[in-house]
Amino acid sequence: MKIPLRQLTYLLLLGVLTFTLASACSLNIKHSVTSSKQPTENCRKVQHEMGETCIPLNPQRVITLWTTILGNTLALDIKPFASTYITSEPLPEYLRGQADGVESVGNFTEPNLEKILLFKPDLILANSRLQNIYQQLSYIAPTVIMKFPAPPPPWKQQFTQLVNVLDREEAGKRLMSEYDQRIEKLKEALGDRRHKLQISVVGMYEDTKIVPYGERYPASTVLKDIGLQRPSGQRGDFYYANSISEEQLSNIDADVLFFLIRGEKGANEFLEKLQQKPLWRQLKVVQKNQVYFVDGGNWGGFDILAMNAVIDDLFKYLVNTP
Repeated sequence: MKIPLRQLTYLLLLGVLTFTLASACSLNIKHSVTSSKQPTENCRKVQHEMGETCIPLNPQRVITLWTTILGNTLALDIKPFASTYITSEPLPEYLRGQADGVESVGNFTEPNLEKILLFKPDLILANSRLQNIYQQLSYIAPTVIMKFPAPPPPWKQQFTQLVNVLDREEAGKRLMSEYDQRIEKLKEALGDRRHKLQISVVGMYEDTKIVPYGERYPASTVLKDIGLQRPSGQRGDFYYANSISEEQLSNIDADVLFFLIRGEKGANEFLEKLQQKPLWRQLKVVQKNQVYFVDGGNWGGFDILAMNAVIDDLFKYLVNTP
């Protein structure tokens, strides 16, 4: 009796994973272990959240299991062969084009192990949200689990962590130097008014609620580096505040308002209705026509490519727009 190829592949994967789990139990392996599938030569030992892994010196088939890791890996001139995505949403604008040809291996919360196995990676990069499947991943290929607590660490910390893992210190320094230079150019273009210019940043939640973002939100670090000011309700060491009602719209008023959207139909319909509300039209930022709708994927990203996309927006709207 012939077995269909897909079924045969599934059975082989199931056998591999079963063997891995059985071996782990019999050897009483704890979470902090050495990767099961290690290259025997031309590799470099890396310490990470789950122990020590010897990774290839020049990996060719990298799989990333988090959007931030994908973006930072691309920035470091390593194009992953495949990655996880938020399958229900389009790629953030800043990744479109750069991630062309990168295959999908499912949602970042539930990566497709069968697909990962079939792609034959030589390095898997993930974070600690996936430490529960580290054993399975490390059998497929050398796997590095990077620290990712809740709430997430600042984007610069995540970037530095990956730079160290991939041994790309020179490229990392160059990219951070370029970031700093762009910040300085923006400071110079804004002049002294940056110390007085108040910037409000809000987004959509469940397509019907407005959420103000705090100083720990990724893009907020860029605003802080420039020295731009924030409304009182957006100052403080937090990512986002409670959603506000229509009666509280004055809380998000400022000199400039960046409204983060992801292009969902429901959000656009809500915004159209919001713009007809008297309380919205009374905001000074609305009356001055200083409300800008920007890509939430860019402003909410935790990688250096996303932060450069935020700088692009700031040049566009704060410098080049009358």
